[in-house]
Amino acid sequence: MTTGVHTSGRAPSIYQACQRLRLPTIRSQFVELAAAAPRDQMSYLGFLAELLMAECDYRARRASDRRIKAASFPRQKSLREFDFDANLNVDPAVIHTLATCDWVRRHLPLCLIGDSGTGKSHLLIALGHRGCAGRVQGQVHPGRQAGQRTGRGRR
Repeated sequence: MTTGVHTSGRAPSIYQACQRLRLPTIRSQFVELAAAAPRDQMSYLGFLAELLMAECDYRARRASDRRIKAASFPRQKSLREFDFDANLNVDPAVIHTLATCDWVRRHLPLCLIGDSGTGKSHLLIALGHRGCAGRVQGQVHPGRQAGQRTGRGRR
C-alpha cells in the first residue's frame, strides 16, 4: 500500500479466489478498501485486518439472522419499538443491561413475570433479535424436558 493501488490487473484473480473461498464481503469490498488504504495510511496488516473484520461482521450478522429465523418468533420486535411509558414498572436501564447478553454468558436465568399485555413477549423477542438467544449453548425444543439437549454436544 505504499504508492497507489492498482488492483485492476489482480482484481479478477482476487474476485475468483474470494468466490472459491466463500468470502463474499471481501469479494465485494476489497477494491474499495484497497483504494482507501493509502489515503488512510493503512499498513498491510491494517488493510488485512479491515478486510477480515468486514467479513467477520458480515458472518456474525448472517448467523444472527439464521438464529432469529430458526427461533420462529411470531413477529419482529426491537427494543427501539418498546414503549417504556406504557409500563412504568419496566426500568429501561435494566432492559438495556439485559440487551448486552452478559447474563447469558454468565449462565444466569431470566424470568419475566407480569400481567398480560405488559410487554414480556416483546422484550423476549427483542432480546432474541439482539443475539442473546443464539448465544445459549444447546437449545431446548418443545416436547423435550428442560435438561435435555438437542443432540449438540454432551448431555
